Amino acid sequence: MNENTIKSFEKIIEMQLKRIENMKSQADFIDYSTLPTLIIGVLGGDGIGPAITKESHRVLETLLADKVKAGKIEFRVIDGLTIENRAAAGKAIPDDVLAEIKECHVLLKGPTTTPRAGDPWPNIESANVAMRKELDLFANMRPVKVPSQGIDWMFFRENTEGGYAVGSLGVNVTDDLAIDFTIATTQGSERIAELAFDYANRMGRTRVTAVTKANVIKTTDGKFLNICKEVAKKYPDISFDDWYIDIMTAKLVDEKRRRDFQVMVLPNLYGDILTDEAAEFQGGVGTAGSANIGKRYAMFEAIHGSAPRMVAEGRDKYADPCSMLRASVMLLEHIGEVELAKKLERALDICMYEEKKVVITGRDTGATCAEFADYVMSKIQ
Repeated sequence: MNENTIKSFEKIIEMQLKRIENMKSQADFIDYSTLPTLIIGVLGGDGIGPAITKESHRVLETLLADKVKAGKIEFRVIDGLTIENRAAAGKAIPDDVLAEIKECHVLLKGPTTTPRAGDPWPNIESANVAMRKELDLFANMRPVKVPSQGIDWMFFRENTEGGYAVGSLGVNVTDDLAIDFTIATTQGSERIAELAFDYANRMGRTRVTAVTKANVIKTTDGKFLNICKEVAKKYPDISFDDWYIDIMTAKLVDEKRRRDFQVMVLPNLYGDILTDEAAEFQGGVGTAGSANIGKRYAMFEAIHGSAPRMVAEGRDKYADPCSMLRASVMLLEHIGEVELAKKLERALDICMYEEKKVVITGRDTGATCAEFADYVMSKIQ
């Protein structure tokens, strides 16, 4: 083995050991109830982001009006996360924008454009990836709900380890041999498992399922699974089981079995794949919100992109705000406003699946995102 290969291995190991020490030194999760004022930052992003984020912001301010008036909650609109501003700064998140972000506790974030080959923008890093790193947002939460099919799932995808942890640091040992890496740490696995079980406990869920391939990837997936089993012992009222990722993708299609699943906790790569499959049952990624949770910060967003074509065609005002409104449900749950979250979620279910009196088509044949948000607010009781 040549010296460069050995150095590459050493660099990865040293980087991960340093990350473990950082995790060990972190404080516990922030308790929002102890804050004199909870600051919610609102970042419109770009493309259709500003249009759909504006409506979610409006709905949240309406629901939280009493606490805003009392000074318990403050909304701050943060501009500057547009692709134009990021390209001009040559950074995924400009320094001044990042400083404003770090003054907040919770973020409501619209989609952002990530440049690709052929785009008129410099090759800057994804704003989402950069934010997860900067704020250590280690847990990606994605809900999927289809009441008519008995589907009510919450996925907890580990955000910082697994097959994506060092995705750009693979090694070409020789012309014939390429090696990539998957990472699992005790601390990283514990905190995602704890978050999943704590959520299930708070929200009255009765089952948590770990999804791995521990029968084949024995060391890293085995560690993840074993730690989930240990955390499960702290929650005797919640049943725990585990499935392998390949059969789990099939069981989500099984109309009888899929109704049994409630909360799922997964390493990074499996979570990415399974949540996109799951979102299709709900109507696709355009209908799904997500959360990125850390111990100090939390970010709530749509899981789809910025749809620049809609903006170019003047259709951004007809964009579907459901993904951001679903993310707003998660934001309310996260800050302890569970009853308000339930009211907003119920209103969305009525508007999206039951009455469907106001329909979004993405064009002038349907409602604007503002008209749909008005419809949702009219159903909040």
